[in-house]
Amino acid sequence: MPAEIPRLKRKVVVPGWSPSAHPSPAPLSAGGVGIAGDIVLAAQDVSLVRSDRELLSQVSLTVRAGEQWALLGPNGAGKSTLLRLLASYEHPTRGQVEILGHRLGRVNVFELRPHIGFVTPHHPLHSPRTVTEVILTGVTGTIEIAARWEPSAAELDRRDELTRLLGLSGVAGQPWQLLSQGERGRTLIARALMARPRILLLDEPATGLDIAGREQLLARLAALTDSEPELATVLVTHHLEELPPSISHALLLRDGQCLAAGQAADVLTTELVSACFDYPVAIARHDGRWMSVARPAS
Repeated sequence: MPAEIPRLKRKVVVPGWSPSAHPSPAPLSAGGVGIAGDIVLAAQDVSLVRSDRELLSQVSLTVRAGEQWALLGPNGAGKSTLLRLLASYEHPTRGQVEILGHRLGRVNVFELRPHIGFVTPHHPLHSPRTVTEVILTGVTGTIEIAARWEPSAAELDRRDELTRLLGLSGVAGQPWQLLSQGERGRTLIARALMARPRILLLDEPATGLDIAGREQLLARLAALTDSEPELATVLVTHHLEELPPSISHALLLRDGQCLAAGQAADVLTTELVSACFDYPVAIARHDGRWMSVARPAS
């Protein structure tokens, strides 16, 4: 029989982290999107109800520039829902979300979204656009190349820089339909970075990848911390093995509630992860990478 799972009766916020310890971003003047201090995302006691079902319940999170966050939890925990809130594609039923100093409900989200890189596995492209063409659509925020639009020299340089950074030089001229799942994922990350966002939100970027594809993806994500040191990243996954070594913070969600949040080393523990997934696992870290295995019966 598996080892008994510790039962945690309330949310655990690890020492040194608390949403209330960070002041909320001050509203900025109209007409531009900016940053208040170094806080880029702030969710305070957020709840989200849809069709009489509470998908999120009093979740709080503060993300600062340069931090790399992981959102982990079982299926149906609310991870992707929380990510959509942070991307401005959902609005909370209760509580408040502030993105780059602007509170949802008091800002034009269409002005805000170009400053947020939001990557999901679903990209409805059906034409045979090449890797470099798909990356360029990140400038206009469109699926296809915008009509009568021509990229500037600086935008072409940025495209080439991201093509190299994400390891896509060898497939730069390949059409979308011929790319592997891993190549598509890295192309979409490069596309999201074209507009030089302050926030990068990744919804299960390693889904469907084999070992080689996963490791290539994680190596490129880790490289972003050097090339884009002020970029804040929030990554959703079910699996600790899909976390790049650059992850600095983590939040555990279960049944729409925050079980623990803070420094990754304090949150990704055997006790907390076992409680989050309601299954006894042992957590280990080797060369900066996280892993989990089932715990044998004691």
